[in-house]
Amino acid sequence: MIKSIKAIGTDSSTHPLQVFSIQRRGLLPDDVEMEILYCGICHSDLHQVKNDFGASHYPMVPGHEIVGRVTAVGSEVKKFNVGDFAAVGCIVDSCGTCPACERDLQQFCAHGTTLSFNTPDKHLGGMTLGGFAQTYVCKERYTLKMPHFDDMAAAAPLLCAGITVYSPLKHWQAGPGKVVGVLGIGGLGHVAIKIARAMGAQVVVYTTSQAKVADAKRLGAHEAVLTSDADQMKKFAGKVDLIIDTVSGKHDINAYLQQLAIDGTVVLVGLPPEPIEIGAFNVVKGRRSFAGSNIGGIDETQEMLAFCAEHNITADIEMITAAQVNDAFERLEKGDVKYRFVIDMSTLN
Repeated sequence: MIKSIKAIGTDSSTHPLQVFSIQRRGLLPDDVEMEILYCGICHSDLHQVKNDFGASHYPMVPGHEIVGRVTAVGSEVKKFNVGDFAAVGCIVDSCGTCPACERDLQQFCAHGTTLSFNTPDKHLGGMTLGGFAQTYVCKERYTLKMPHFDDMAAAAPLLCAGITVYSPLKHWQAGPGKVVGVLGIGGLGHVAIKIARAMGAQVVVYTTSQAKVADAKRLGAHEAVLTSDADQMKKFAGKVDLIIDTVSGKHDINAYLQQLAIDGTVVLVGLPPEPIEIGAFNVVKGRRSFAGSNIGGIDETQEMLAFCAEHNITADIEMITAAQVNDAFERLEKGDVKYRFVIDMSTLN
């Protein structure tokens, strides 16, 4: 039976977010229904609401860093019971059979990944509606078991920020003996620092903000480089094995390619709306690479949650109420948050 619930969303890129009613599908045999407890606010939520990528559909309900408590399960569900903590990240469906899905790379599904919001809804028609809402219904295969964290709200951003940086750190083998750079200390970057440090890497942070140099070390960085200081940049030139680039605005990637050691890689995980230009000599010299990474698969996300729980890694958050969402979006656009907003969804009631 279809349910009508409250959600926070917008009907236009130029209108503020507001509370309205949406519909969730009735429970299918392999579905998990959860009451949403917390939902993080990601920079891509802002991009989608503002239609920065040119592919937004309205009405839109953002939110893909969802932590909740299971309220009902379908007849075929085996991994979840009512009362369990559960989570939903970016991916809520895929074909399950293409080469990407068979490799747990559902984010690259050949037939199209269904995201938690703003992609075609196979069940109700229209577009999927996200986690700024009272409840969520998701297939068991794409629902994550939430380990115990002392602060469940602070764990919510791991569902996007955590997996977005964990996946490339794992893929490019961050660990002991490796120097890992993190470019930008924001929602993604501050989590990347914590995870790279827990993996055993030497962590170097690059920031444009003098105020964030000290904070980088508090978060676990061994070194912090003020990018406007040429002498500080020279110190690590040719010495960094991997740089996780979390910047979502325009920036010169060539300065960071020059920081790489032989066979080093800059991996872009931020989503700048503008094209990026790369000087040929900056990759030819030193056999350097420029790559990208996009979230991670379901099994890898579950692995990331276990890793973060084991190492007591959560995001640094500012908890807000449902009524503060528009203010939070305005502050996020200005970079005025340390380092992730999380909505207490109980305030929507």
